[in-house]
Amino acid sequence: MNPVRIIICGAKGRMGRTLVACAQADAELRLAGEIDLGDDLSAVIAGCDAVVDFSAREATLSVATLAAQHKKALVIGTTGHADAEKQHICSAITSIPCVWTANFSTGVNLLFWLCGQAANIVPQWDCEIAETHHTAKKDAPSGTAKRLQEVIRKVTGKEVPAHAFRIGDVVGDHTVTFGAPGERIELTHRAGSRETFARGALRAAKWAVAQKPGLYDMQDVLGLR
Repeated sequence: MNPVRIIICGAKGRMGRTLVACAQADAELRLAGEIDLGDDLSAVIAGCDAVVDFSAREATLSVATLAAQHKKALVIGTTGHADAEKQHICSAITSIPCVWTANFSTGVNLLFWLCGQAANIVPQWDCEIAETHHTAKKDAPSGTAKRLQEVIRKVTGKEVPAHAFRIGDVVGDHTVTFGAPGERIELTHRAGSRETFARGALRAAKWAVAQKPGLYDMQDVLGLR
């Protein structure tokens, strides 16, 4: 089988550099382009099968629109979009397969699933979320924390508080605590390397090129639905 040709947007950022390194080490992928601020995605997009976007929230819509125009699969890793921005992006990608998720880590997606199960079993318990990231992270709470809120809200109807901490160079820690008088359950995921997110995003790109048009997340990629 021929390698999946990908273009990475945001290639010079922290995640972008990790994505490039992981893609170059993956025999099932071929790097067809590295795009960053000032580069022209339209000049190279014809030569790829999928676009992996980890650039910036403000650039997502233009990247998505261009991917849809050229019928290329899309993986979106940017976070922090307002509801109106999400709606515009979703409207732009109806003709292509797109994987859009708050977190590409296999472990974090297992955390989403486990929290849904726990919330279903103890919906009356108190619940709170705490997340910690490096000081350069712009959005707070993180996209992952917001997704955890959505998972629990969908099951219980409750709004769960999310507390954000920005400390040093922490890659990403998330803890969800369920509690009742006399007992509590803590579900925690700690990311030690950005490679876990990069490998997940690249796995999503390889998966997406074989899918029908639609909006997917890592739960679909991992078969957790």
